[in-house]
Amino acid sequence: MQEQRSAKWKPPVIRKDGSTKYGWQVHPRHKKKLTIGVRVDIGFGTYIQPEAGVTIGDGAQIGSHCSIYSVSTIDDKRGAVSIGKGAKIGTHSSIMPGVTVGDGAVVGAHSFVKSDVPPHTLAFGVPARVRRKK
Repeated sequence: MQEQRSAKWKPPVIRKDGSTKYGWQVHPRHKKKLTIGVRVDIGFGTYIQPEAGVTIGDGAQIGSHCSIYSVSTIDDKRGAVSIGKGAKIGTHSSIMPGVTVGDGAVVGAHSFVKSDVPPHTLAFGVPARVRRKK
């Protein structure tokens, strides 16, 4: 089943207003600063703010209703966000500016990620902390 879905995968079209047919959205003024690898799956209701750059690696999965911010107007932080190849971000999680989620890492649902998550680890919580190596 997974191979069938991967074979039919096509890059998402991000409309002028930043929306996609899949129900996720990119800040329209900064959509050119978003880089998405192949076979990436982004869930409905997710918002990506890529003003300082957001890169999502091949095969990454981002659950529904997540938020990815490269700039925060609350505390004036800014920095590129990188989500590694095969990483998985659980539903309703927030990724803050300057964070790198490593290849194959898993972020549990409802997590607030304000620091890097090393490759092949499981992190979750508010704030998210590494709980174990995969």
